[in-house]
Formats: sequence, C-alpha cells, structure tokens
Amino acid sequence: MENSSKQTQESYRFSVAPMMDYTDRHFRVLMRQITRKALLYTEMVVAQALYHTKKPNHLLDFDTEEHPIALQIGGDDPIHLANAARLAENWGYDEINFNVGCPSPRVQSGNFGACLMANPDLVARCVESMKKASSLTVTVKHRIGIDNLDNDILLQEFVDRVAAAGAQRFAIHARKAWLKGLNPKENRTIPPLQYERVENLKRNRPYLTIELNGGLTTPAECLQALKIFDGVMVGRAAYKHPLRWQQIDELIYKDNPQSITASKIIKNMLPYTQQHLMKNGQLWEIAKHFLNIVQEVPGARSWRKSLSFKAQKRNADLNVLLEAATQLEDVGL
Repeated sequence: MENSSKQTQESYRFSVAPMMDYTDRHFRVLMRQITRKALLYTEMVVAQALYHTKKPNHLLDFDTEEHPIALQIGGDDPIHLANAARLAENWGYDEINFNVGCPSPRVQSGNFGACLMANPDLVARCVESMKKASSLTVTVKHRIGIDNLDNDILLQEFVDRVAAAGAQRFAIHARKAWLKGLNPKENRTIPPLQYERVENLKRNRPYLTIELNGGLTTPAECLQALKIFDGVMVGRAAYKHPLRWQQIDELIYKDNPQSITASKIIKNMLPYTQQHLMKNGQLWEIAKHFLNIVQEVPGARSWRKSLSFKAQKRNADLNVLLEAATQLEDVGL
C-alpha cells in the first residue's frame, strides 16, 4: 500500500489521541465523517506481538478513508520496534508513534509506556532503531515526568536525548504519572495539569515540534493553545462529544465549512458497515461508537437505549442503523 505521508505535513495541528478500547478502526472512520484533515491514531499495538505473529492483519488493518493515520507502538526492544516500523510503512501508515506515556500496571509489567521516561537512553535507542528501519515520521507521546523524576531539567534532558535520536515530534501530556498508587483513570485526572511546563519547554526549544495533550475539551481551548504550541491532541473529549469538533477543519486547517449531522454520519457509514457485516463482523462493534453523536436533546437517552438494545442482538443488520438514522432525520438531527 502506498504511503501518503504528504497528508500529515500539517495534520498534527489537531489530532485525536490514541486510546485503548476507543480509537479502533470503526471509531476512526466515524471521525473521518467529522474531520477530513485531523491526524488519527490507532490504539496502542505491542511491538512484541507484531514481531511474533504470522498474521498481523488484525493488528494493523485499517481503511484507506482513515488517512492521515499514525500507528502507535508500545515496546522496549529496538529490534521489535524496528520490525514494527517496517510493517507500518509497508501497511501504508503515515507515521509511527512511540508510547512513552501509558502508566498502566499491565504496560509497566512489559517495561514500556511511561516507565521508560526513567531510561532516556533506551528510548533514544528505540527511536533510532525505528528511524533506521523505515522512512516514516517517528514521534513520541509522553508525560512531563513520572514519580519523583519530575522537574523541568529532567524533562528537557529527556526530550533533547530523544530528539537527537531522530524523534520528529513530541506529543506531551501535561501531567506527571504516578506509576504506583494511581490507576490509569486516576492518572488522567489526579495529577494536576501543568501547561506552563510544556510551554517552558517549547520556549526553550523553539525548533522542536511540540503538541499539547491533556485536558483540552473544546475547539476554543485548542485554538488558544495553538498560539503557543505546534499542535493539540484531544482524547476523551473527542470520543464523548464527536460532533463538538465538526468545525475543526474550518477553524484550524482553513478548509471549506461543512455541515454534518448525526443522521448523516450514520448514513455515510452504511457501506462501510455492510462490508464489516459481510466479513462476519458484528453490528454492535460499529454501532456502539454512534451513541455519543446524539446528546443534550429531547429523546437522546431513549434513542441511545433503543440503538444499544437492537444493535447488540446477534443477527442485527443494517436495518437497525437505517431506523436509527431515520428517527434522527425526523427530528432534524
């Protein structure tokens, strides 16, 4: 598959963060109905799993509609990561992103994610290995610190070391991570946001490309952040409120304005859904992502409840979505 990296030259100005159990290929196709320009990320794929599997399709497949798209990789072995980078390029991904930000115990047990911030040299070797293995842009997503390794000097040293190894962009979650004592959800909320520390890094390293991640919930907040940073990355606010971002292409990429409705999103995805069902996929795997496109209007809860009930039936088909879309059209949504 031909790589389309030209599309990503400015796409990182706004991106939807990689989120386990959320940013699967179906949700990414949904987001493509809302923004054609933003950079989308896969869920994290473990490099070791890619290295040992003989059939990487289920880990790597995506729809061409998802471009520009970055593959996020977790791991700590330069050989495994080099293999992942080669596969990502061959599969047609636009970028590869190295996860140095996830603090979950399961990820820590594999010695990757946020715990790698304690070993900048290893992170650098991993990045260098990926750079040598492919021509893809290699980026890193990380925290501002972990545990007691948490000050501006250490953050700057980490970024300098990894940039020297070839990392071309840094997506920085503006919270530290506690590797012990907090679960992943708590690590997204309890450590305070410290935007000023990421801003300080950008000020001291103006030549580096830095994206701000963490706590951004509206387009207005993103536009404000883009006055300082090169890009913004939004996570759960994009998943929980997809239609909130329908003006992103116009606001950030100066693209022509478009009008998208909840019913139009569902109808646009009917051909994609049909293909999924023909491959023995289940309707609920796609339909579950539609639940958040209708919010804060009369009847929204009833509509979501009905869609959930019908779409989870074993033999649920396109008629479920057609009915759901028609109900929305009837009330102008």
